[in-house]
Amino acid sequence: MTKRALLLVNRHSRQGQHKFAQAVDILNDLGLELITVPIKSPEQLPQLVRQRGNTVDLVIVGGGDGTLNWVVDSLVEMNLPLGILPLGTANDLARTLKIPLTIPQACQVIATGQMKYIDLGWVNGKYFFNVASLGLSVDITRKLSQGAKRRWGVLAYAFTALQVISQTRPFSAQISVNGESIPVKTIQIAVGNGRFYGGGMAVAEDATIDDQRLDLYSLEIKHWWQIFPLLWRLPQGQQKVLSWVRTLEGESIEIYTRKSYPINTDGEITTVTPATFRVIPHGLGVLVPSETQESSTNAHQQ
Repeated sequence: MTKRALLLVNRHSRQGQHKFAQAVDILNDLGLELITVPIKSPEQLPQLVRQRGNTVDLVIVGGGDGTLNWVVDSLVEMNLPLGILPLGTANDLARTLKIPLTIPQACQVIATGQMKYIDLGWVNGKYFFNVASLGLSVDITRKLSQGAKRRWGVLAYAFTALQVISQTRPFSAQISVNGESIPVKTIQIAVGNGRFYGGGMAVAEDATIDDQRLDLYSLEIKHWWQIFPLLWRLPQGQQKVLSWVRTLEGESIEIYTRKSYPINTDGEITTVTPATFRVIPHGLGVLVPSETQESSTNAHQQ
């Protein structure tokens, strides 16, 4: 039976405009019946999913992690599975799920891959895939321009972090997890659901997107130079070996701050403190590579 899919591509994502026509041709050749809707801005995505969701079997989203974040709540609401075309800068969810970053292979996964039910993060009523954070990362998000992301790709995150950190001031927060309340003075708190975020950094060394837990780390940095060992450790998720990084895990976490701080979810500023975080086990179905597709992708990369 032919699958009907709603194809939503953020033309403003790093490769959106360029790869859109290619994706349509390949998906049609693979036997999918596509409904494509032109999108002027990612803000339209949730409404489009709610309007068209009853007429399709799945939703294919082309864009980066921010675009996927715009659409996740409506997918959960409409109980629709997700196909991913990785067209963004970092594509952290695609990396986490081992979805190939080339369009022909990603289309093949959508057409013939397997369904995997992944956990979702939830904060103050907003779902997220990868990570939610406050402090330094919000300053980076605000300063990180689309132009820099297009020009420098993942390196734009590192450049912007180094610019921002010299102006970042520590803030006080209270973290409640597993019946314990912990006061901290920190420049950033990150709460992760998946594995990768921020252009390939790992939330924790053993984090996966179906481990039914949240991983938190708090950067309790006192000197600017401490950012360098951190940048060395973050890609492997080994930040807990540093004495100024606090790590915690749990199914539910609360963060209180005296004044309200903005929180970003998958790179989009969406809520503020005080915040309650939860893991939602098996919250969404996503098309991922079958075992044979995964091994053939690995063979190509070696």
